[in-house]
Amino acid sequence: MQIILLERVEKLGQMGDVVTVKDGFARNFLLPRKKALRATVANLKRFESQRQDIEAHNLERRSDAQAAAEKIEGASVTLIRQAGEVGQLFGSVSARDIAAALTASGFKVDYHQVVLSRPIKSVGIHGVTVQLHPEVSVAVSVNVARSEAEAVNQAAGVEAPVKEEVGNFFENEGLAPSNFEDGVEL
Repeated sequence: MQIILLERVEKLGQMGDVVTVKDGFARNFLLPRKKALRATVANLKRFESQRQDIEAHNLERRSDAQAAAEKIEGASVTLIRQAGEVGQLFGSVSARDIAAALTASGFKVDYHQVVLSRPIKSVGIHGVTVQLHPEVSVAVSVNVARSEAEAVNQAAGVEAPVKEEVGNFFENEGLAPSNFEDGVEL
């Protein structure tokens, strides 16, 4: 399906470009979110007549996003989650969780704007991108911890003590299999 882009879409094109995309992508994503129009003769004429207004509206949205980006830049949020002894979370931290934490911190962020390359499933400080506009994105750090005290330590750069694994325990106590008599198995 051929469409006219109404704003910059990553890996697709700039505003005003006529591109060919799969029908499902156009019908389910681009058209409902008003990022594109079908490339018919009538829509092409309408787009060209309204191009100045659309560009002005896009420029206004981008300047608003840049103003918000200056406020959010370098922000850090802390999320307290339950985790195992080695730092593996019981579940994961989603884009909704990060957006809710940023909103609680006083920034207006929708969960669609939070870009996670992969789910956060471990304790620690993770870098996350918030895309406020197709041309404006900001890096935010997310501190995932088991408690407030651990979050403060992580922010200060102090390593949290991690329980030793079972194999290391036996080696440290002199109970490794090489220390036993020959012929005796564990």
